[in-house]
Amino acid sequence: MYGRDPWGGPLEINAADSATDDDRSRNLNDLDRAALSRPLDETQQSWLLGPAEQKKKKIYVDLGCIIVSRKICVWTVGSIVAAGLLVGLITLIVKTVPRHHHSHAPADNYTLALHKALMFFNGQRSGKLPKHNNVSWRGSSCLSDGKGKQGSFYKDLVGGYYDAGDAIKFHFPASFSMTMLSWSVIEYNAKYEAAGELNHVKELIKWGADYFLKTFNSSADTIDRIVAQVGSGDTSGGSTTPNDHYCWMRPEDIDYDRPVTECSSCSDLAAEMAAALASASIVFKDNKAYSQKLVHGAKTLFKFARDQRGRYSAGGSEAATFYNSTSYWDEFIWGGAWLYYATGNNSYLQLATMPGLAKHAGAFWGGPDYGVLSWDNKLAGAQLLLSRLRLFLSPGYPYEEILSTFHNQTSIIMCSYLPIFTKFNRTKGGLIELNHGRPQPLQYVVNAAFLATLFSDYLEAADTPGWYCGPNFYSTDVLRDFAKTQIDYILGKNPRKMSYIVGFGNHYPKHLHHRGASIPKNKIRYNCKGGWKWRDTSKPNPNTLVGAMVAGPDRHDGFHDVRTNYNYTEPTIAGNAGLVAALVALSGDKTTGIDKNTIFSAVPPMFPTPPPPPAPWKP
Repeated sequence: MYGRDPWGGPLEINAADSATDDDRSRNLNDLDRAALSRPLDETQQSWLLGPAEQKKKKIYVDLGCIIVSRKICVWTVGSIVAAGLLVGLITLIVKTVPRHHHSHAPADNYTLALHKALMFFNGQRSGKLPKHNNVSWRGSSCLSDGKGKQGSFYKDLVGGYYDAGDAIKFHFPASFSMTMLSWSVIEYNAKYEAAGELNHVKELIKWGADYFLKTFNSSADTIDRIVAQVGSGDTSGGSTTPNDHYCWMRPEDIDYDRPVTECSSCSDLAAEMAAALASASIVFKDNKAYSQKLVHGAKTLFKFARDQRGRYSAGGSEAATFYNSTSYWDEFIWGGAWLYYATGNNSYLQLATMPGLAKHAGAFWGGPDYGVLSWDNKLAGAQLLLSRLRLFLSPGYPYEEILSTFHNQTSIIMCSYLPIFTKFNRTKGGLIELNHGRPQPLQYVVNAAFLATLFSDYLEAADTPGWYCGPNFYSTDVLRDFAKTQIDYILGKNPRKMSYIVGFGNHYPKHLHHRGASIPKNKIRYNCKGGWKWRDTSKPNPNTLVGAMVAGPDRHDGFHDVRTNYNYTEPTIAGNAGLVAALVALSGDKTTGIDKNTIFSAVPPMFPTPPPPPAPWKP
C-alpha cells in the first residue's frame, strides 16, 4: 500500500506492521545506543557529515594578571584611545566656542499680566510703607488714622489698602479682596511659585489681614462693634468739607480729618471679614502662632455677625452710596464655609449647609444677577467652595442633599456663562455682560473667569471630563475657553485693540482716575483744591500705576480714556483681586492644576453618619 509523501515522494505504508509507537521509539533508542557503542572512524564520519572544518588557532596576549584574546586587546585599546580623542575634541570646542545663554521659554501673557496686577496692590497701600514696596512715586501716608480717640476699642487704624482712586478704606470690599487673593493662593500655590510671586502675594494678604485685626478687639472672644470705614467721600448737597472725594490730593499730603465709621449691627461686613481672616489662616498654616491668631479673630467676628443681625449699609449710611450690601445671608454661607475649612469644626459646616440660609441667599430662585460673584454677593463663590467638599471628600448624610444641590446649581451657573446660552448678553466684541450693560463691567467678568477655570480644574482633579447642561455634555476645555476669551478681551483682544490693564501692552489707559497717579511727585504739596488742575488736565498721568485694571468699556465696546469719568477709568482693589485670581488660574501649564489637599488640612477624617432608619410600618 502506497501513500503520498507530503514532501513530494512515495511513502510505503506497511499495513501488516502492528507495532505501537512505544515499540518504535524503543527500537530507535536501541539503535542510538548501538551507534554510540561503536565509534565511527574519520572515513565513516565524512560519509555522514562531510569534511571536518579546520578551526583557526586563536592568538592570546598575556597581560600579566590576565590572558586575553589579541583581537579583544586591540579593540579595547583602540576604543579607549578613540574615546579620549573624542572627549578632548569636545572639551576644545566647548572652551573655544563663545557661550550663548539660552533663556527659558517666554512666559505666557497671563503670567506677564499677573506680575503687573499684583503690583497694583503695592500702589494702594496705606500706612508706613516697607522699603521694598517698588512703587517709586508712593510714600507712607495717613499715619494718624484712628489715633487720638480715647476709650475706643482700637489703638490705631494705620495700614490697609485704599479702595480705589481715592483714599477711603472701605472694609467691606477690602475684606472680599483679601478672601479672593487667599482662595487663589490656596488653590494655585504651585502656579504662584512657578511665576515667582508666592512670597509677594502672601505679603499682600498679610498686609490686609494685619490691618483687619486692628479694626476690632481681636483678642476678645465676644465683641459688640467693629470699624466699617476710614475716611469719607460724602459730597452730597454740594458739601465743600475737605474729604477724600472733594479733595484731589496725594495720600501722602492729606492733612484733613479722616473720620472713623463704627458699626454695631453689621452681619455682612463681619462675616466677610471673618472669611478673609479664616482663608488667610490657611495660607499661613505653616506659621502656627499667626494662623491661630487669624482663626481666633475670624471666630470672634463670625459670632458677632450671627449675634447682632443687620446690614452694615442700612440706615442711610455713607457706605450705601458706594458699597451698598443687599443682604447678609450669602456672607453667612461664605463665612461659615471658610471657617469650616480653617477649623474643621462641624458646627460651621452645619450652618453653611442649612437650607434656610440658602433660601434667604437666593439659591433657589435665580434672578438677573444669579451666578454673578461680586463684593456684594458671594453666593456663587460659596456654592463652588462647598461643591469642592462634595467632589473630593463626599461627606454623605446629612450634608449630601444640600451639597448636591449646590453642585447642580454651580453646574447651571457654568452653563449660563457659555455663549450658546442666552442668560447673559455679550457685546459685539465678545465681552459677557454680567451686570447687564451697567457701568464698570470688568470686575464681574474676572470673577466669573476665575470661577469657570476653578470649576474646570476641580472636575479635572476629580477625573471628570466635563459636566451636563441639560441633555448636552460639555468638556472642561469649554470652560477654560470661556475664561480665556474674557481675559484675552481685557488684555487687548477687543475692538479697540486696547489693554484695560495699565502698563500691559503698548496701548492702555493713560488717564487713570487715581489721585496718586495723576499728581507728580515734585516736592510741591498741592492742597485740597490745588490738585484739581491735575484732575482736570487732558495730559496723561505723570505716574504709572502698573497693573491697575480700569472699570472697563461700555456695552458697545466703547471706552473713553478720561480721568474725570470714573465709570471708565477708575480701578478698585476688589476688581484687581478677581483679576489676579483669574490670571493665576489660567497661567502656566494646565497640567499643574489645583492643590487638592491644603484646604482640607484642618478637616478631620470624614465618617458619614448613617441616615436615620425609616419610620415603623403602620397597617
